[in-house]
Amino acid sequence: MITNPKLTSMFTPSGWRRVFCLLFLGAAAAASTGAIASSRSVIRGDAPALAVPASKIAPWVMEHTADGQQAEFFVVLTGQADLSQAAAFQTKAEKGRYVYNALLSKSQTTQGPMLQWLRERGLEHRSFYIVNAILVKGSRAVAEALAARPDVAHVEGNPLIQNHLPQPTTAIEAPPYLQHPDTIEPGINYTHAPQVWALGFTGQTIVLASADTGVRWTHNALKPHYRGWDGMNADHDYNWHDSIHNSVGNPCGNDSPFPCDDLGHGTHTTGTMVGDDGMGNQIGMAPGARWIGCRNMDANTGSPARYIECMQWFLAPTRINGNDPDPTKAPDITNNSWECPPSEGCSTASLQAAVEAQAAAGIMMVSAAQNSGPGCSTVQNPPGIYAATYTAGALNTGTDTVASFSSRGPVIADGSNRIKPDITAPGTGTRSCYNTSDSAYANLSGTSMATPHIAGAMALLWSAMPSLQNQIDASRTAMNNAAHFLFSTQCGTAGPPNNVYGWGRVDIFAAVSSGSPTPTATATATATPTATATATATANPSATPTPTLTPTATATPTPTATSTPRVTPTPRSGPSARPRPTPAPRP
Repeated sequence: MITNPKLTSMFTPSGWRRVFCLLFLGAAAAASTGAIASSRSVIRGDAPALAVPASKIAPWVMEHTADGQQAEFFVVLTGQADLSQAAAFQTKAEKGRYVYNALLSKSQTTQGPMLQWLRERGLEHRSFYIVNAILVKGSRAVAEALAARPDVAHVEGNPLIQNHLPQPTTAIEAPPYLQHPDTIEPGINYTHAPQVWALGFTGQTIVLASADTGVRWTHNALKPHYRGWDGMNADHDYNWHDSIHNSVGNPCGNDSPFPCDDLGHGTHTTGTMVGDDGMGNQIGMAPGARWIGCRNMDANTGSPARYIECMQWFLAPTRINGNDPDPTKAPDITNNSWECPPSEGCSTASLQAAVEAQAAAGIMMVSAAQNSGPGCSTVQNPPGIYAATYTAGALNTGTDTVASFSSRGPVIADGSNRIKPDITAPGTGTRSCYNTSDSAYANLSGTSMATPHIAGAMALLWSAMPSLQNQIDASRTAMNNAAHFLFSTQCGTAGPPNNVYGWGRVDIFAAVSSGSPTPTATATATATPTATATATATANPSATPTPTLTPTATATPTPTATSTPRVTPTPRSGPSARPRPTPAPRP
């Protein structure tokens, strides 16, 4: 073997010199390897992992992409639309168009480079505009590469959330013949809705939306009130959306082209909003309103992507195939009984942005306070914690006592110390329609049952006072000031409002007859308060009752009003108004 004596002599002096040279060569090799890796990273379009601030990737994403796992996560962009100018528009149509166009424009002008990056790598993804974000399925390396981009604000998880929804205590089939008991449903009666019906206001012109487990649209108490039914034909375009795309074994399947309820909860809550079969089962607060729906839970399982997809669809409903979004077909009010706990990986920021986008568009979002009472600061999960949601607590039906399960404030989860709930309504032993047949009814208890009482009450207010329609803050103030205040110092000062009852028990007749503004007269009533059928057959369902169920209290019947031609009611008709303090600004 031929050797080079000069090279040999270079590496033969002292031992320390040999060590120094070896270290130098090792460092050079490492630098060379790093440079090559960095070069390859740049060629791929990835950023080095070391450039990713730890705070940009949510812990849930880090946990669920460990050991080579793939997970779904939201990549939220830094550029978000400014919707502040929406308040300057007066009508819902104007507000809706402005908000939709502003959000869509922001997403279209900012998401392009990232969408191209994802397509080039064949990564599963879906774009959203209500929050400027892209849902991506990928590995830790993908999450880190995206988080390192300067146009990315943060990377959030998309966990599956098990909602603890109320189960029926009794399932009831309506009798095959018309019955005439003496009273309507106790919960409806206790809100004084029948007195509003007697004035000719039943929710006409208002569209209510269900964000829930779906709806059995063919139910006798719901079909006449579905916006997609004209009495002869069904048209589900713009009236129904299914955000469940990857369920296994669900009775409604995936992407159902018509309203379907896989659990019963959504059918029940929709019934309390608008239900009336015309044969004595007048179970809804606003039977003259119309309803539409979006399924955002696979049975009881939701996710941030499912929740946000429904909120985006409500902002601008589409055809069943997802085409031709139209913000003028947005609902007026949405009813929400879902939750998304941060403790399970939900990010509050993106959900809050979606909620506030709806409010900017003039859509009233009514939310359950949830069923984690009786402790204080148990209103702790989105969407009930947000200032932009009108949050409902539950009363023992027929009484002015809070249900034991009803969550209380103050809200400490986001550091706001916000007073919640905002208002309370009957929530125990609520009878409404169910999904097991077109004539099935069931009794359920929960803040889920209180929430549609509030949504329906708001529909009555807006049909009586069109000048308040889609004016979110003014409408909440009118409803709050008319509520029957209930004193409590359990979770803070007595108020009003307080952290147990909010502004108190809803009294929709007091709100409508307050005289400011004067209710608008209608020529004829669209519905006459009638008695509710009492079923003769009762069956015990296999579902286990919720542990916090409270027995239903018996309400004092209110005389049924008779429909007559309508005139403008005199301000302050009915009980004299109590002086009420001006509500404090919402945090």
